Amino acid sequence: MRISGPNGTTLGTPANGTRRAGSSSFSLPEPSTEAGEVRSGAAPKAAGNIDALLALQGVEEDLVERRKRSVARGRGALDVLDELKIGLLAGNLEATTVARLRDAAASLKSSSGDPGLDAVLSEIELRVEVELAKAGQA
Repeated sequence: MRISGPNGTTLGTPANGTRRAGSSSFSLPEPSTEAGEVRSGAAPKAAGNIDALLALQGVEEDLVERRKRSVARGRGALDVLDELKIGLLAGNLEATTVARLRDAAASLKSSSGDPGLDAVLSEIELRVEVELAKAGQA
């Protein structure tokens, strides 16, 4: 393909062997068997489809939701420990408080996915287990 003209463009009509793509000024040369060997181009890789993006977004939402639930379980266990402390200071240990403490200990066993939060939750769980052992309910 020969380029001529003051700006490196061909003046006038397109040269033989070119085709126009729609109304744009961009044109591709026709493949020629005389030009040498013909190479086949590989298809471009897909950057990803919408399903993959939605799946990643779902994973992120699951992590956030799991962390929120873990924080709520930890706060609930701390609230039950406070009720136990108040009950012991008042001199009356209720069976419902001990049952709620047992339920709180069972709920703290699941992982949140955040190592720092899991460490705090394991310390809360240890304290709950100690209080259950003190109450003779372990």
